[in-house]
Amino acid sequence: MAILCVGLYHLCSGSAIVTILQSIVKTEGVRGLYRGLSPTILAILPNWAVYFTVYEKLKGLFLTNGDESGQLTVGRNMIVAAGAGAATAITTNPLWVVKTRLQTQGMRTGIVPYTSIFSALKRITCEEGLRGLYSGILPSLAGISHVAIQFPAYEKIKSYMAARDNTTIDELSPGDVAVASSIAKVGASVTTYPHEVIRSRLQEQGQVRGTEARYAGVVDCVRKVFLKEGLPGFYRGCATNLLRTTPSAVITFTSYEMIHRLLEGLIPPEKRHSKPHRENNKGNGGGIDDDDKATLNQAQKRAASSIHL
Repeated sequence: MAILCVGLYHLCSGSAIVTILQSIVKTEGVRGLYRGLSPTILAILPNWAVYFTVYEKLKGLFLTNGDESGQLTVGRNMIVAAGAGAATAITTNPLWVVKTRLQTQGMRTGIVPYTSIFSALKRITCEEGLRGLYSGILPSLAGISHVAIQFPAYEKIKSYMAARDNTTIDELSPGDVAVASSIAKVGASVTTYPHEVIRSRLQEQGQVRGTEARYAGVVDCVRKVFLKEGLPGFYRGCATNLLRTTPSAVITFTSYEMIHRLLEGLIPPEKRHSKPHRENNKGNGGGIDDDDKATLNQAQKRAASSIHL
């Protein structure tokens, strides 16, 4: 543990981040800082659209009529989050491969650069086949442990805050939602970050022609990283990742919750059941009938999928 902490200090210190940024600007210009932005933006829309759709469907299947709190148990919440994460990883993996290749091609010699997203997709498909598009899929699937930790933690933190303030989850302030989402995101990211390192290395290695792949697979990659760099090698870029993803998670989850409440408020009162939300909060959108619930869920997912991760 001491070795890991020392490694994290050196690898994820602010000075290291500044040095890397300076190096990128010097060698590639400001444009280098935004390499891979287009596929990232392109992947975000289907990423969250798939995730929230599957998450809500699975959550509805697991909620029981006898559960008066309308909340899933930790175990069921983990299963729901993992299922949604797996569906998302399988659907969007090719786009993340392209993102990784575009971001790292400036660091590699002896390659013909990709000129665009579609150029990268076409070349990877022709040169490496389906296997190239789904390189890194195993660590990506292992990465569903991230959401399996993040979402249950997020729900539990919200429940704790609501109980502390003697209110309901739906009445938590935006600040409370932001705090809950940031704590859940940081905890999940630090716990599961090694899979990001393994996935990235497997995804980017296929772009050098005529050379043997450095890693034969997930196990070989884990072994070589550990032998060459030790435990700190699995946390390279951890601080930069947290600086990028934590604010994004706060914006995404807080916006989702606020949009959810806004859309619920737009449902005409006569369309609601006679019991108020506090007395009939059983995971059915606060007493909204089935037709309005379907419309509400679709609007939620469209709004949430447009928010940057």
